[in-house]
Amino acid sequence: MEIRRLTIEDYEEIVNLWSKANLPFKREGRDSREAIMVQMRSRPDFFLGGFEDNCLVGMVIISCDSRKGWINRLAVDPGYRYLGIAKTLIAESEIILRKRGIRIFCALIEDYNAKSKELFKKCGYIEHHDIIYFSKRDSDAV
Repeated sequence: MEIRRLTIEDYEEIVNLWSKANLPFKREGRDSREAIMVQMRSRPDFFLGGFEDNCLVGMVIISCDSRKGWINRLAVDPGYRYLGIAKTLIAESEIILRKRGIRIFCALIEDYNAKSKELFKKCGYIEHHDIIYFSKRDSDAV
């Protein structure tokens, strides 16, 4: 598998992968081509893809707030799961964040997603039961 930066030219493959992986996305909002392009321009090294034979089979979007790094939108094609792709993308994300001085790595996972929770535990992440997540959105599209 080849790991490389994703570009806006990969956009259709990205949304196709999200669909295959049953990862919800907002194509008319925060996950629109235009919104992703702005994010990619801002932090191009924060978009990683795993490719087999030039086909996108896994991806992750990284973010950080200068204190913590976040593993976001981790998705693997169902036909390529359990091959270490997600673990590799998590490890590569941590490397990129360490280069920026980030030493705390986080992921938000819905409680029902047992497979993702188990994956992150295997990668050394600790599940916290004492943190409650709050969000406020200007619209359903963001």
